[in-house]
Amino acid sequence: MSGDPHGPAHEDPRGPANGDSRGPLIRAAGCVLWRRTPDGTGPGTGVEVCLVHRPKYGDLSFPKGKLKRDEEPLAAAVREVLEETGHHCAPGPRLPTSHYVVDGRPKVVDYWAAEATGGSFTANDEVDRILWLAPDAARSRLTQPRDVQQLTAFLDTLPRP
Repeated sequence: MSGDPHGPAHEDPRGPANGDSRGPLIRAAGCVLWRRTPDGTGPGTGVEVCLVHRPKYGDLSFPKGKLKRDEEPLAAAVREVLEETGHHCAPGPRLPTSHYVVDGRPKVVDYWAAEATGGSFTANDEVDRILWLAPDAARSRLTQPRDVQQLTAFLDTLPRP
């Protein structure tokens, strides 16, 4: 048994010391991308969130991806939003960090809420479509429970009416 009672997901959050993403810890970042509804109202919140469909995995999730060498997590999150959705964004509040295991390796994903500021989607190798949905509709469509937790955390950042 290792000396760390929390296991390998609690290693240095910056990943391997040399920045090599092939090390044991996978570092990634993403955003709960959102926009105001055209009339400023919607079912309960007046916002929609963007879900990406990745055909390789057959899932619906928030835009995210691995950090490049020496890349800061927030910069990676903004880059991934643009690459996967075609939208520029203004990062907002930090959301909880997700910890899980992929192919036997711990993965840490830093998240932010980010408001869409412009752009348009074009299908690409990773994402074949995006959906803009009211939060309640998104909650029922997200594939992973950890993404539902991110959605809940995002909604907690919105001002109360």
